[in-house]
Amino acid sequence: MPPRPRMLAAAIVAALALGAQAVPAAAADGPAGDSATTTSRGVEIPAFYTPPSELPGADGILIRHEPLPLALSLPGIDGPLPGRATRLMYKSTDANGAAVAVTGAYIEPAAKWRGDGPRPLVAVAPGTMGQGDQCAASMALEHPLRLNGQTVSVGYEDLSVYRLLLRGVAVVVTDYIGLGTTDRLHTYVNRVDGAHAVLDAVRAARSLDSASVTSESRVGLFGYSQGGGATAAAAELQPSYAPDVPLAGTYAGAPPADLTEVTKAIDGSDLAGALGWSLNGFLQTEPALRPIADRYINEAGQEALKDLSTMCVGDALFGYGGDSSTHWTKTGQSISDVIRAEPVLQTFLAEQRIGSLKPAGPVRVATGTGDDLVPHGQARRLAVDWCGKGAEVTYVPVLLPDVGSGLLNHFAPLLTDQGNAISWLTDRLSGEPAGSNCWSMPVQP
Repeated sequence: MPPRPRMLAAAIVAALALGAQAVPAAAADGPAGDSATTTSRGVEIPAFYTPPSELPGADGILIRHEPLPLALSLPGIDGPLPGRATRLMYKSTDANGAAVAVTGAYIEPAAKWRGDGPRPLVAVAPGTMGQGDQCAASMALEHPLRLNGQTVSVGYEDLSVYRLLLRGVAVVVTDYIGLGTTDRLHTYVNRVDGAHAVLDAVRAARSLDSASVTSESRVGLFGYSQGGGATAAAAELQPSYAPDVPLAGTYAGAPPADLTEVTKAIDGSDLAGALGWSLNGFLQTEPALRPIADRYINEAGQEALKDLSTMCVGDALFGYGGDSSTHWTKTGQSISDVIRAEPVLQTFLAEQRIGSLKPAGPVRVATGTGDDLVPHGQARRLAVDWCGKGAEVTYVPVLLPDVGSGLLNHFAPLLTDQGNAISWLTDRLSGEPAGSNCWSMPVQP
């Protein structure tokens, strides 16, 4: 097998984990009385993450919570720095209207909020973590890097969380539907599931007794890559799904707004494994697609999908980086070819398209002009679509050279633009107007 860039890519992604150290696989014990823990790739999933048999009726209702020790924390006069964390489980609704339990974390910052108004709240929608329950972002706050010989899980999203906390902004992080919780598969990049998980995380955080945020606190959304798609979808669905969660601002970085284009781009890339996560998620949401999958996916493809369903980003880089989906089909067609041949799949992906609704509040869309993993063109199209609907859009093309790696072309803008994105969002949380540069789109790259 020819050398692949997966080793370098995995190392660079790991470096984003704030200098985290390797930790034992065992996680913290769940609350007394819950069902037994489960194991995913050698990592014990705490009993906390097993949903109860009955769920509350209202979306955003807290099901349970417990203290969450942060791996990167220092003692302070008024409490731990940068804040005190709480693990959450809350109720949400999936794309099919079914009640689901979602996990996440709320962090009360030690720093004072120095902006206008009460302490604000930002919901962080994590970028791609994987599909195994051990990959959940809330667990990554406790264990930023797991290396146990069976899985490589990296909490690179911790960086954005800590930067917000240092500004005195309270943060709630969602694990998304099916990630962490042991009762179902994570519906990766599902537009509705991601949006609902983000918006209901805000509701859950506001109801936590130990939280300083209330219904009067301004709310912002922050996400890049998968997270950018989730926050973009949340901004579109907020008026109808969560009118009680008005949005002061939404940052959507590198949003996968058009999954048809993204599917084509990730096939054969460093992160080809994400194609398997997408297919698994589609089949979880729409079982009627199963006959099509059975007709096309060969034995190797079925084994890959099963394997990927318990993998994190690091695992996928090592195991499937550079793979082509032509090896997964009985006909030798790529998954994109299969989509073009099946109108049902085209319709399903069209329903996942972000940009058909006007987003609530001001939005900031950032995309690396050299990003060929989550293609720049389809992210720019989202900004154009929103501008056409009269939205208040700040479009930011991040100009960086092509370094020859799809993964690095995608992740470099995350770090390059993150400080500016947080500053923009903090200004919105202080009540400052955003303005719009829609007028400049004809000349923007």
